[in-house]
Amino acid sequence: MENIAAFIKKEAVLCAALLLAVVSACMVPPDREYPRYIDFRTLAILFCLMCVMAGLQKLGVFRQIAGRLLGRVRGIGSLVQVLMLLCFFSSMLITNDVALITFVPFTFTVLGMLEEEQRRRLALPLVAMQTIAANLGSMLTPIGNPQNLYLYGRAGMSMGSFLLLMLPYALFSLFLLVIWGLFLGKRCSGGWKPGIWDAGGQDGEPFCLRAVFRTLWVYMALFLLCLLTVVHVLPWQAMLGIVFGTILLMDREVLGKVDYSLLFTFVGFFVFIGNIGRIPAFCDFLQKVVEGREAYVSIAASQLISNVPAALLLSGFTQNYEQLVIGVNLGGLGTLIASMASLISYKQVAKEEGNRKGAYLVVFTVSNVLFLAALIIFYMGGVNL
Repeated sequence: MENIAAFIKKEAVLCAALLLAVVSACMVPPDREYPRYIDFRTLAILFCLMCVMAGLQKLGVFRQIAGRLLGRVRGIGSLVQVLMLLCFFSSMLITNDVALITFVPFTFTVLGMLEEEQRRRLALPLVAMQTIAANLGSMLTPIGNPQNLYLYGRAGMSMGSFLLLMLPYALFSLFLLVIWGLFLGKRCSGGWKPGIWDAGGQDGEPFCLRAVFRTLWVYMALFLLCLLTVVHVLPWQAMLGIVFGTILLMDREVLGKVDYSLLFTFVGFFVFIGNIGRIPAFCDFLQKVVEGREAYVSIAASQLISNVPAALLLSGFTQNYEQLVIGVNLGGLGTLIASMASLISYKQVAKEEGNRKGAYLVVFTVSNVLFLAALIIFYMGGVNL
């Protein structure tokens, strides 16, 4: 029983999705329509992207890039901006989850080279803003996060139209982040030791480009195949076969690092949405609630069930996917569970700063609410390119 309870606590969203699928199956018994519920293309792309990112992360590529950037840092202000914007820009391509898994532990390593008082003052606000930066940067591209990948495919949007839709929000977010970074850097200035990163080096094993060169280019080629599939140039079946086969032969350990719980969460919600859509009373009710309020409803729903489930759930009851995309991306701000990626940072803070978890939640929540309020006001202004 303890193992079951621990699993439910760890995979609460997955368990909720599967429970909803089972309950809905009691109302709509399984039949030939069930396979049509599943968006296999989205699942295949998501699986392949997770494989590729896990492989690149294993090679230490992202941390090496960050280390080279920090070699040019000569002050607290620059340090804050680099660590924060690393999450913002990298999340556009490597997803918000991978950005936080990579750079938050990396940040604690870097802060450990500073004076103790300086480290304590910077740690909580900086990690909170890295989390916000990853969630905001990832909203620009279809591959930045799972909900974007799903809605992009469901809406049949072009890459250009998606980028133009989210570009104003990404630029405004970048402006807010830079201003905040300047403020924090000025408030926490001092205590910097010149050449601290050059002398301190990077944690972990030395990075040898020559040793990983061939593997690196294989993963980059696989990433290109994923992008070609996202923009509808390559069939998803071909991409899946090539990526899975290549990794199986080259580095099968990577397959164990895939977030399978996320994939099964998608399946659970696909079944639930498909079944609910066949029950007229439920379908009509949800359509009335969502219609004309897609952005606001998805922001609110994200605060309670996270933005990925919100996107999956609400997509079955509206055709206004553009407003839904905006809503679930802005909805990633707010509560700790609004974006499940935020839990990655929280767990790392709990590990490194266990006695300050409560303080981190306060800093995180206040920062998120302020950024969410600013972006909602920006949305209400109707700014578009």
